[in-house]
Amino acid sequence: METIRKIRNAHHRDHKPIRQIARDMHLSRNTVRTILRSDVTELHYERKVQPAPKLDVFKVSLTQELEEDARKPRKQRCSALLLFEQVQREGFTGGYDSVRRFVRRWKREAQEPIKAFVPLSFAPGEAFQFDWGYEPIELAGVNVRVKIAQFRLCHSRAPFCVAYLRESLEMLLDAHVKAFQFFGGACRKGIYDNLKAVVTKVLLGKDRVFNRRFQNLASHSLFEPVACTPTAGWEKGQIERQVGLVRQRLFAKRRKFATLEELNLWLAEECRGLAATLKHPEFPERTVAEVADRERRSLVNVRVPFDGYQETVARVTSTALVSFDRNRYSVHAACVGKTVMVRAYADQVAFVHNGRVVGLHPRQFGRDKTAFDPWHYLDVLKHKPGALRNGTPFQSWDLPESLQQVKALRQGRSDGDRQFVAILASVPTYGLEAVGQACTTALAAGPVSRDVILNLFSRSGEEPTAESCPEPARPIWQSPSPVR
Repeated sequence: METIRKIRNAHHRDHKPIRQIARDMHLSRNTVRTILRSDVTELHYERKVQPAPKLDVFKVSLTQELEEDARKPRKQRCSALLLFEQVQREGFTGGYDSVRRFVRRWKREAQEPIKAFVPLSFAPGEAFQFDWGYEPIELAGVNVRVKIAQFRLCHSRAPFCVAYLRESLEMLLDAHVKAFQFFGGACRKGIYDNLKAVVTKVLLGKDRVFNRRFQNLASHSLFEPVACTPTAGWEKGQIERQVGLVRQRLFAKRRKFATLEELNLWLAEECRGLAATLKHPEFPERTVAEVADRERRSLVNVRVPFDGYQETVARVTSTALVSFDRNRYSVHAACVGKTVMVRAYADQVAFVHNGRVVGLHPRQFGRDKTAFDPWHYLDVLKHKPGALRNGTPFQSWDLPESLQQVKALRQGRSDGDRQFVAILASVPTYGLEAVGQACTTALAAGPVSRDVILNLFSRSGEEPTAESCPEPARPIWQSPSPVR
């Protein structure tokens, strides 16, 4: 560059001829003439053809290896050093640099051109984006990979995350309900990729056949679902970036939690913290949380939350059990041999027969687990009181202390089981708390039996009905939709 500057100054400023410049600077006249005619200030030399006589024989095998590598995951691909060692074993006597240059040139030529994108902007309350993320954590001392449902308001960039052990339809429905409660409403449009739980069939263009229960959610929450083009992640680029941000900021190290509820409380607080600290890209003077507060006025709010369950049909076995999701749950004994509707929620399972809930259990994850409610078998105990001793549902029955004492006193007697079952049979009429208090009174007075308990209730002058009494531990019959 210094030589070119001197040549240009000597000719254009000092008006020296080419012959004199060449003589003074010990250059050929052709070199001086080329510099002056091209009017450049810097020259670059690039070799157009790189001779590699020793490598020519091995270029075919190297190309085949690189083509196979391109179809493998990035972590499983060979480096240029490994390819160099491979061709060395085949008889290559040249240097590593020639192999490295060949690999670099092949990758540059085979690389797909970078695509151009158009920046998108959204009005307040216009759209939100959804996607799943997968993060390894330690939950209750066990290493698991939780599925994190992630939402993002497109205008304010406000994030929300909630974790589940599955990514089935009922989890997705529950995630939407919690997200709309967190944001204070729903947008007019939801943007998704072609999730199997959401999209039943992909048609031409943007036409999709959505899942029936998901359509119920969209209709209830007043938003329109929009599915992206397959393999076109840039159509929901905000949520794609958020998945990476959450992984980098929140799960860079393995987190430990005792329960899933603890994890979700932590995620909600972290989302609020991110929104309060991150600056909005379009409004640098405001944080994401400040823009989200303004966007909340434009969200669509529905007073009654959606009942997010997935419903299937199942048959009740002779032991009053229903199989669902590789686990078994008890229902009211009156439903033995009948079909019930299984309503699977994210955290519980309800069983409905003829419009009434006949069983309600916390949801079990894993396999071959059985959830019993002993009160479901009360009608069976009236006819078979001996089952109280070894019946599996009654092994860990959580009864009030007074009832436990009565049971221990009646054990070993000829009619002990029958008497105790008769006392339990009064619970649906008088309520568990009232029967427990009556047992306490009877224990203080002397021996306890069914007649003593009923006598205490008759002396109290009250004869409550089943409808006015509180139910035992978990309701046996109630409205179709369990309280969330």
